[in-house]
Amino acid sequence: MFQFICHKLLKSFCMKYFFIVLTVFFLGTTVTAQTAEDSVKAVINTVFTAMKKADGDMLKSCFSDSIILQMIGRNKEGKTIVRNENPQAFVDQVSRAKPDSLDERISFETIKIDGPLAIAWTPYSFYFNGQFSHCGVNSFQLVRFNGVWKIQYIIDTRRRQGCASQ
Repeated sequence: MFQFICHKLLKSFCMKYFFIVLTVFFLGTTVTAQTAEDSVKAVINTVFTAMKKADGDMLKSCFSDSIILQMIGRNKEGKTIVRNENPQAFVDQVSRAKPDSLDERISFETIKIDGPLAIAWTPYSFYFNGQFSHCGVNSFQLVRFNGVWKIQYIIDTRRRQGCASQ
């Protein structure tokens, strides 16, 4: 009889704790679960948070060691050109800015992911010291290194005409 009662109590006790542990596990994974798309968005959003805060270290943490920055524009003759930008010069420029002076507002239009490669297409409007400056589109390519997304390549367009923010 004693064995039967002990067995029932132990079984009830174990089942109770098993369900508690199981519930905590599922709630914990649900709350912290982040899709690959969410993590791509997070690193890109960190770039613009860093710009707004004028935090060069935060900005640089988003970039791969071999990042390429390019801008599509027009030369004096009106022909389309691609200009390379120095990543460290960009980080330095952001670091020297006043907090809240650089405000790039983006929307995520497209994100595609294939294993360790991701692309993101983000139309934007850029404000300097609270005043509209220009708009365009950023095209990001990211690579996942050791489980962490880093921006490998950014190319953007810049224009003052045809912007929704004007």
